[in-house]
Amino acid sequence: MEAAVVQAPAQPTARERILSCAYDLFSRRGIRDVGTDEIIAVAGVAKATLYRHFRSKDDLVVAFLERREQLWTYGLINARSQELADEPEAQLLAIFDVFDEWFRYSDNFEGCSFINVLLEMGADHPAGRASIAHLENIRNMVRELAVQAGLRHTEEFAQSWHILMKGSIISATAGDLDAAKRAQAMGRTLIEQHR
Repeated sequence: MEAAVVQAPAQPTARERILSCAYDLFSRRGIRDVGTDEIIAVAGVAKATLYRHFRSKDDLVVAFLERREQLWTYGLINARSQELADEPEAQLLAIFDVFDEWFRYSDNFEGCSFINVLLEMGADHPAGRASIAHLENIRNMVRELAVQAGLRHTEEFAQSWHILMKGSIISATAGDLDAAKRAQAMGRTLIEQHR
């Protein structure tokens, strides 16, 4: 009888350790407050290793924003709203149910990284431009749901819906844990206006 070979889980690559560390630090503390030396120390890599994978801190910030889009926009907001509702209109409203869960029960609620980075770095900075693009991707997701729901003036609807989303996040950051439910109520009215 052959002995079973047990393989140890693969260790994360240096690039993954750097990006995971940056993700955690940037999410919690912002961009300017976190230096590359801290990321290098926490990730346990050499300075040359960081710069081999990311040419500059700006490149690392852009990679962080891409990871945020995958984890937050698609992995949490889009996926969870689809779990909660079958129909596009209900999925739109479910976005605020997801937000409510996030605001009330998440150990790591830190607001919207795209908004935070845009405000911190400005619209002309590479990270600011990347944030604007990621925010547009969220509006595209909303616009597509509006099209599927048969709503009218879907571009205007998506812009307005996104204001509700961003506003509820900022209100929750300021301590209003009912912000998602308030935004959802306004969202119902917005849907009615676009039928």
